[in-house]
Amino acid sequence: MTHEILTPAEMGEADRLTIATGPGDGYGLMLNAGTAIASHLLTHHGDAAESHILCGPGNNGGDGYVVARILAESGARVQVWSSGAPKSGTDAARALQVCPVRPRPIDEFEPTSGSLIIDALFGAGLDRPVTGKAAAAIARANDAPTYRLSIDIPSGLDGASGQILGTVFNADCTITFFRKKPGHLLYPGRKLCGDLIVADIGIRENVLAAIKPSCFENTPDLWRTFLPAPDAATHKYERGHVAVFSGGATSTGAARLSALGAARSGAGAVTVLSPDEALAVNAAHLTSIMLSRCDHPLDLESFIEKRRPSSFVLGPGFGIGDKTRAFGLALFRDLTARLVLDADAITSFRDHTDNLFSAARSAPQVRLVVTPHEGEFKRLFPDLVESATPSKLERARTAAARANAIIIYKGADTVIASPDGRAAINTNGTPLLATAGSGDVLAGLAAGLMAQDMPPFEAACAAVYIHGAAARHLGCGLIAEDLPAAAGKVIGGLIGALVDQ
Repeated sequence: MTHEILTPAEMGEADRLTIATGPGDGYGLMLNAGTAIASHLLTHHGDAAESHILCGPGNNGGDGYVVARILAESGARVQVWSSGAPKSGTDAARALQVCPVRPRPIDEFEPTSGSLIIDALFGAGLDRPVTGKAAAAIARANDAPTYRLSIDIPSGLDGASGQILGTVFNADCTITFFRKKPGHLLYPGRKLCGDLIVADIGIRENVLAAIKPSCFENTPDLWRTFLPAPDAATHKYERGHVAVFSGGATSTGAARLSALGAARSGAGAVTVLSPDEALAVNAAHLTSIMLSRCDHPLDLESFIEKRRPSSFVLGPGFGIGDKTRAFGLALFRDLTARLVLDADAITSFRDHTDNLFSAARSAPQVRLVVTPHEGEFKRLFPDLVESATPSKLERARTAAARANAIIIYKGADTVIASPDGRAAINTNGTPLLATAGSGDVLAGLAAGLMAQDMPPFEAACAAVYIHGAAARHLGCGLIAEDLPAAAGKVIGGLIGALVDQ
């Protein structure tokens, strides 16, 4: 499996462990990296008129010198532009020593039409803004009508957060090594990387056991073994029972979308908990979804006692205020059911986070999933703003630990975080999901998977991935009502693949 994501520090440790245990050394890794880059360029861009390689003073620049040597030895026309000489005795200095192309000062760099520009200035460990002559050269490269490739990560991009540091190289393709970094997948970094390729440079998989990465790309490999599959001997309540709270008579659609998402996830039973005023409206639209009156926390208590639901969804179309908070806190008195807080429920706790988080922390295990988009996240965690914590990944992790909840921090680069520090970055999202009601379906999917005893973190990751895959399957013109059935087909394919293994 290659879904692990390494921070720049963890990648440095992977290099160190590889060098320490052999059979290669740091220079050998540099040669492997440069060879992988050069091979890609010769295979896919061998007809380029000229290659311009921008080299920094560190190991990233050393990779660039290896690329320059291999391209020159193949007969390609190559120019190298240096922002600073490597320190004597380093692997980069050794690579420069055997490079037949002598570097010129980077302030003299001028791209030529039809050429390639290879960015080997700064790697994923960059921790300061790019300024001065290097920034000016990057700006000229970005303005040129040429193909641009970055080694490891576009220079000017923070490998840990995906945030821009000063001036950033805008790549058409990025080739990194061993594993992806958070900056490759978090915006704006994801867009600036272009096509992303992970190259094998000889780092052994067993280094991961020592590093113990806690961040992952959200692929089925991460959670597929937890995905519930129906058993021939089961019955509907053994497949989980989800309860979804409905809003008033004019605000019932969101709850029904959540209920359909839960049902299509494979849950055996789904009930809409409706206020009296909306019973007739909900009854007119529900067939396989059950309906129960619920106007007061005492009604909820009676329902739980009789029906023992496995999970709940509170928030979609429910309204903001005291009633929402009362239902949310009442659910923590049941020590077994899991709760997805979405939409109005998130906003309802904006000024009452202590009550919510205290109730969540009192549970013997993680039972709460919260699904904020950017605006809702700021309402619950106003101090975790980008200026204080640039990385969306770290904001999500901090929020999860504080709330003792799984956080689905929605967006183009949705991050799912657990209180234990695990996190996943989703990569199959699509702008097609920017349509009213799609988030309600996501909440239902997460609740439905948890109702079938899928662990909360894995259920949240699976729900986000399935949601994106369903949207991609449907294509342009999708509306939220289309998503539940499409999600069911995605789940069917995943379960089929699991059974076939």
